[in-house]
Amino acid sequence: MTREPPSLSRRRVFTALAAAGVGLSLPRFAFAAPPRPAALTPQDQQAVQGVQQYLNGIKTLQSRFQQFTPDGGVAQGTIYLHRPGNVRIVYDDPTPILIVADGWAVYYWDKNLQQLSQIGVKDTPAWFLLRPDISLSGDVTVTRFERTPGALRLSMVETKNPDQGNLTVVLSEQPMQLKQWTVIDAQQKPVTVTLVDPHYGMQLSPTLFAWTDQKPRNQ
Repeated sequence: MTREPPSLSRRRVFTALAAAGVGLSLPRFAFAAPPRPAALTPQDQQAVQGVQQYLNGIKTLQSRFQQFTPDGGVAQGTIYLHRPGNVRIVYDDPTPILIVADGWAVYYWDKNLQQLSQIGVKDTPAWFLLRPDISLSGDVTVTRFERTPGALRLSMVETKNPDQGNLTVVLSEQPMQLKQWTVIDAQQKPVTVTLVDPHYGMQLSPTLFAWTDQKPRNQ
């Protein structure tokens, strides 16, 4: 029986797709030092506000994606997102994983193991992109901001739990569009997800985000 490759373990899959992407919640630390915010010029602050406005404007998304881990692991699939709270992530073979968030819980199904895991959607890194109002201040601290020709890169942490993990998003600037995100978890393991030909604002069937039993009827 083919099992999920080690580089695409349950923790790594959920962690990456947070922010859409994805994984069991990361460990929390009671006495983490306060994060140091990036030194932003007025122009930078305006760009960050533009990113916040853009992310809040994303209501639906459908895209192919590629997922990369530093040990060479690669996976592909399709992501469907309907804010707030809903996401469906379908991995291509041979990765036997299906992830569905229905606004309340995230369901993680491993087809090979015939095993289901479940966790509250607010307890996953994916909640950053799925929450009703995305804010890049207050609960979130922007720790790094970079502008390169045609692109913006922002790194951020949860203000109260900075050791929980670091999220970096990459967006094209003109026109602004989400292109990629990288999650570095509490164990300092990065996972990168790149969107391939994303489409925004389309109608998505509610059935995509309703969890149904995946086990064959004869079991």
